[in-house]
Amino acid sequence: MSGGARATDAAAFCADLVRTHDFARYAATLFVPANERRALLALYAFNAEIVRVRDQVTQPLPGEIRLQWWTDMLAGHVHGSAEGNPVAAELLTAIHDYELPAEPLSRLIEEHQFDLYNDPMPTMAALEGYLTETCAALLSLAARICAHPSEAIDHLARHAGLAQGMVQVIGSLPRDAAHRQLFVPQQLLEGHGSTIDEVFAAKETPALRAALDELAGEARQHIATATSLLVEIPPQARLAFLPLAAARRDLARLSRADRNPFLPQPPSRLGTLWTLWRASRSRQFTK
Repeated sequence: MSGGARATDAAAFCADLVRTHDFARYAATLFVPANERRALLALYAFNAEIVRVRDQVTQPLPGEIRLQWWTDMLAGHVHGSAEGNPVAAELLTAIHDYELPAEPLSRLIEEHQFDLYNDPMPTMAALEGYLTETCAALLSLAARICAHPSEAIDHLARHAGLAQGMVQVIGSLPRDAAHRQLFVPQQLLEGHGSTIDEVFAAKETPALRAALDELAGEARQHIATATSLLVEIPPQARLAFLPLAAARRDLARLSRADRNPFLPQPPSRLGTLWTLWRASRSRQFTK
């Protein structure tokens, strides 16, 4: 197989991986130019691989080993096996073509080590730190693919990433509780009179709902701030933040008073596409 054919297959592999495991980000790439789309899909496929490690192992040590492989790859310590891994090959191409810094990618890997253990997220500050190094960092790197980096873009990425991550925490509660994982800050739960045991028992209580409502309020504030900051960055960079529109829609759905927080309710793919298409044509994201 020629180098060009291998690259095409690797790009298709990344697209399929993101479409399967991270549809909102996949759908957002449909509204950016083809060259940038391929690099974005490489970045998002890398993220999907890191996030999926927790589901692919039964003990933390094998997960640590998998994450270490990616860390070594970014440091240049993995050679032949990196070329044979379609996600690694595409990511290295994106890093080269768009001069992406490896350090944020390495920190993203390090932060996701938390996922391998059943320690609860202790405080809101800890959650914000986790989301800054994961969701926000991913948005900042995506924007680098679409436009030159700037402090304004990084500032926007932090608020957008915090919003997106908090919405994911609320939406993933059924799955996380079933796995006895807690990303809703323990401090937040206890502040409203809820407990970890109640969450793991999937007990819907007024105290838990109050804690989730407070987290949703934090996400709402970050969405409002991020939306106001969009006008301060170049138009070509704004499409990298299209996932923010999906997060805003999901938050409205997850905040309904009649919703059971332990009942999985994945967003409609058609609804996600419609939301992102409308956002891509709005003044917020284009002018």
